[in-house]
Amino acid sequence: MKIYDYIIVGAGSAGSVLANRLSASGIHSVLVLEAGGSDRKAFVQVPIGYGKTYYDKRVNWKYQTEPEQQLDNRPSYWPRGKVMGGSSSINAMVYVRGHPLDYDDWSQNAPGWDWNSIAPLFKKLEDWSGSPHTLRGTGGLLSVTDTRQQVHSLCDTYLSATKQFQIPFNADYNADSMDGASLYQITTKNGLRASTAHCYLRPALRRKNLTLELNAHATRLLFEGSSANGIQYVQRGKQKQAHAGRCVILCGGAVNTPQLLQLSGIGSASLLKEFNLPVVRDMPQVGQNLQDHLGADMICRTNVPSLNQELRPHIARCRAIAKYLFNRTGPLSLSVNQAGGFIRLKPDSDRPDTQLYFSPLSYTRAPVGTRPLIKPDPFPGFMIGYNPCKPTSKGQLQIQSADPFTQPRIQPNYLSTDHDRSLMLAGMRLMRNLTATDAMQNVIEEEIYPGTDLQSDEELNQFISQNAWTVFHPCGTCRMGDNPAINVVDSQLRVHGIGGLRIADASIFPTIPTGNTNAPAIVTGEKAAELILADH
Repeated sequence: MKIYDYIIVGAGSAGSVLANRLSASGIHSVLVLEAGGSDRKAFVQVPIGYGKTYYDKRVNWKYQTEPEQQLDNRPSYWPRGKVMGGSSSINAMVYVRGHPLDYDDWSQNAPGWDWNSIAPLFKKLEDWSGSPHTLRGTGGLLSVTDTRQQVHSLCDTYLSATKQFQIPFNADYNADSMDGASLYQITTKNGLRASTAHCYLRPALRRKNLTLELNAHATRLLFEGSSANGIQYVQRGKQKQAHAGRCVILCGGAVNTPQLLQLSGIGSASLLKEFNLPVVRDMPQVGQNLQDHLGADMICRTNVPSLNQELRPHIARCRAIAKYLFNRTGPLSLSVNQAGGFIRLKPDSDRPDTQLYFSPLSYTRAPVGTRPLIKPDPFPGFMIGYNPCKPTSKGQLQIQSADPFTQPRIQPNYLSTDHDRSLMLAGMRLMRNLTATDAMQNVIEEEIYPGTDLQSDEELNQFISQNAWTVFHPCGTCRMGDNPAINVVDSQLRVHGIGGLRIADASIFPTIPTGNTNAPAIVTGEKAAELILADH
């Protein structure tokens, strides 16, 4: 049986980065196992195609949480990438580094993860198309696009409204400061999605020392004593094994990584015994510390055209497709989350506490369990939304079967703290204030959702409970920190008490970043590669 130097489980946001960096010298043999298939699908490569990938089981794990008490006992739908590139192949592509204080917080219990150590890695990985800045990188592997010349004209209305509400414009929230209203930067290149599969993994697959196995579902780790030395997986109905001479690196994300650890005997002993699994290491902290961003939004009908008129009518949609095919521009080349920003609603916040979203398009969210496309409304409209940046609610994740093909039980515990509930209400009040500005009132015909009949705190809180939604940023379930009593991995990303095993994905985040989590997951892959190569 062939022994690889490194086995990477998951070809997602961090796993693809590691595959590239660990194989770059040509010295080390690297195997990448990906449960999903190829990313060479048109709806994956076309940026606005995530309206389809959002519900498509061919590229999506389609997880669902337990019913949430504070969300009117509703479950929450969690799309996660099951394809080359992972969630970087199905997400909305918004690129946010996070706030420097996020990383300084991490470094308090994980030396080497402070902002001064992480910032050079962001600069190294970026190929930024916008205005040059000493803090931004060019020539890196990940393409980051400045959308300023491409967004819909309704974004100008949004920026005028924020200015009238005393929120300043910020031309680059990834540079000197995050604060302010902005146009979102996205991971695209020449009108195509710039996933980590596209930017990191595919170029590396030309190397003879890198092997990629698709549709390879990892089922458990293999051990020699207290060290991991391989992985067992199922591929096209056949059970297979692969062995690692140096280490196994789990890159499955905040759901799959703790699930695989528990299935392999690393987790709470009582949980493992419940399913007759051998206890390799009693580690109750696996699957704890689950964090996610929860958001809410408004839908307004407008008296001016929106993206709805460019994407819904058949003739208009054909024009948009033709424009995209001929020159890779137009609405198909962008995300629908075109504008937003970061603000402080609480006066004592040391960093932005609320993220804003503006989409010059409106659609009705589908109920959990359905599988429609995200379809624009038949009338002109926009969506304006928000989420608290640093929620204090924490949940947990644990297996509910010894069967590796059964999804784990996900309990986010959304809105379980006063901090989160008060910020959600303040955010909804902010939406009302923004839509009440002259700039917005000039284009708004009607507030459709939640509707102007809801005015009191009690009514808005009930609306939030019945309609708040995940922003798809789960993280923290294998928390990083040098204290093995409360953390899963140390600052070198080594699993406490287990040799030959590391984790590099969003599950290691000690606290949720300020903003979208994809860029921090990618930089985690870069940091992991440096740590591993330095050791070996």
